[in-house]
Amino acid sequence: MVGKNLEEVRSRIRRAALAVGRDPVGVRLVCVTKGIPTDKIQEALFCGVADLGENRVQEAAEKQPVLGRKPTWHLIGHLQRNKVKTALEIFDVIHSLDRLELAESIQKSAQTMGRGPVRVLVQVNAARAEGRYGVSPEQTADLVERVKRMDRLRLEGLMVMAPFAQDPEEARPVFRSVRELAASLGLAELSMGMSNDFEVAVQEGATMVRVGTAIFGERAQVKGEG
Repeated sequence: MVGKNLEEVRSRIRRAALAVGRDPVGVRLVCVTKGIPTDKIQEALFCGVADLGENRVQEAAEKQPVLGRKPTWHLIGHLQRNKVKTALEIFDVIHSLDRLELAESIQKSAQTMGRGPVRVLVQVNAARAEGRYGVSPEQTADLVERVKRMDRLRLEGLMVMAPFAQDPEEARPVFRSVRELAASLGLAELSMGMSNDFEVAVQEGATMVRVGTAIFGERAQVKGEG
């Protein structure tokens, strides 16, 4: 089932990209494994998945000894400052940099650990949704400039989570605004789009889509914070 679902998701990405004249190769599928048992994830890896996205640091720490370091590990959930060191030991890319204090903590921990530049994306609350993490669009440029001055961070782009809607088209203005914001800041990577709206995200320029449910089905609830 996982293999069949993956094939369908990849086909949908390809069709969405070609529909707007994009090369599908420019869209990376980040397979979201929150709440998914390792045997199912291993099935996805066997089917060629190269990028795993986890929401919680602790869950990733439990899975990685089983799944190994070969996949590229993406932290796509909120990161608490007290878990930065552990996150840097596990993840290759952090999508959820949303405040200066967190950037400073990553910079300090990377220096202490002797780690090279950490790949990061700034999370933007483009829809201005209450209770959602992310810097406001107006404050994004300032945070981006500050992060660019930090030698242990490598800022690659922006990340956004559009509000869930039954009609994926409702997410299009959000994705478009983030694409335009990234272009104005000279940033190439765009992490946007999930199971319910990734095709619209691809059409609006996403370079990474974060898809879990469309591959694995509904997830079990996982205790603990990221």
